[in-house]
Order: sequence, then structure tokens, then C-alpha cells
Amino acid sequence: MTVKPPAPPPLPAELDRLLRRLRLPYVRGAAPEVIATATAQRWEPAEVLRVLLAEEAAGRDQATIQMRRRASQLPAGKTLDAWDETASPIPKATQQALRTLEWISRAENLCVCGPSGTGKSHWVEALGHHAIDRGKTVAWHTLETLAALLRRHRADDSTNKAIAKLIRADLVVIDDVGLLPVSTDAAEALFRVVDAAYERRSIALTSNIHPAGFDELMPKSIAVATVDRFLHHAHVLLTDGIESYRLAQATAGKGVTPLAS
Repeated sequence: MTVKPPAPPPLPAELDRLLRRLRLPYVRGAAPEVIATATAQRWEPAEVLRVLLAEEAAGRDQATIQMRRRASQLPAGKTLDAWDETASPIPKATQQALRTLEWISRAENLCVCGPSGTGKSHWVEALGHHAIDRGKTVAWHTLETLAALLRRHRADDSTNKAIAKLIRADLVVIDDVGLLPVSTDAAEALFRVVDAAYERRSIALTSNIHPAGFDELMPKSIAVATVDRFLHHAHVLLTDGIESYRLAQATAGKGVTPLAS
């Protein structure tokens, strides 16, 4: 039977109050164990300070990542850990290049287009989570949420401010274009976002059709202006030619947990 070592003594009340006042929660949490270890191993004072400040920095970094993940509204928690690069028609070299996120630093766009179930949303969402883990900010939207944003701010003439706030994110993800008819508000909102982000921020867009066919979804004048700006600095990836992942899982009986007999 493993015997747990005794818990380190709590911090003196005055020191605990000072750490609370200075808002150093991660130092306060780590300090009892660090002090006990330092005493037992006779650390130099500078080493104690270094370890405690490193704990604070790491804790704050993790809290920032969690806050950015919540703010992004990325929907399903799909990350690169769950991504099977060998099952995707996207070339491995291209996948690796996109993982570096250098394209975001260059304010380039990404378009992943192909049939439903071919991994478009998973790949782009995973890149979004990866970007957050690397210190970048992400905003996830659909055409419907962009249209709602436009309508909400049109009433008080604050649309431009809302779009400017949206593109403060390093990466704006717009998911599932082409699944449903595009309303006039959605078409206008898409153009506004693409226009505002042009050569300033990156947009990652997933679509069932190539952007060249967007004039089938929305007024041609808006479509042409939107696609012209979006594709100017864009990487376009095709995921056609493979079976839907969801359909393949369903056919193999892997889409559900088996019922008890």
C-alpha cells in the first residue's frame, strides 16, 4: 500500500493575504509545496523565487488559453489529437505547413471545400484550437450567426464597429457555407467580414462548393466582390473523392454505442 507523504504546512496568514492582495493565485497555490521542497533540498532563495514565478506565469498562460477558447465559440472540441492525417485527401505536406500557422501570421486565407462528411469542419476547427494553444485569438461563425450579428447592430448603426471588433481575432472561422440558401443579410455580412479582414486578418472558410460558385448562393455582385477579395491570398483545399467519414462510421456500426442485448 502506497503511503502518501504528509501535506505541506499552509502558508502563514499574512503571506496568504499578501498573495491574495497582489493577485498571485498560482504562486499561492504552489507556495506550500515549493517552500517545503526548498527547505528539504536547501534551494537557493533565487531558485525558490524562479520556481514560484514560473508557476504563476504557467497558470496565467493556461487561464488565458481557456478564456480564448471560450470566447472563440469553437463548437465541438475537435482538435488535432483526434485528427487522422492519413485518412484525409489533404496532402500531408500541406497539413504540416498549415499546422505551422505561418499563413495566419501572413494574413492569408484558407478555404476547405468538398462534400459533407469529408473532414472540412474538423480540420478547420482543429486548426482553430491549435492556433489558440499557440497564443492566437479565434472567432468561429456560420453565415447564420454573421447575419444575426449584422441585424443586431444595424438598428443602432454600429455594424462597422461590430465587424471591426470581430476581425480583431487573428483567425475568423466561417463554417458550412453552401449547405443552406444564403439570405441577403448573410451575403452582406460575409462580404463585410471578408472586406474588413482583407490583407489584415486570416479567414478559414469551409464550404460544400468552391468559392467560384458562390454566385449560385447569393447575388452575383456581392459574390464576385467577396470571392475576389477572399481568394486573392487564399489556400484552397479540396476534400472530394472520398466517402463521408460519418457515413462510413454509420455503415460500420461505429456511430453509436451498441445497445444491450
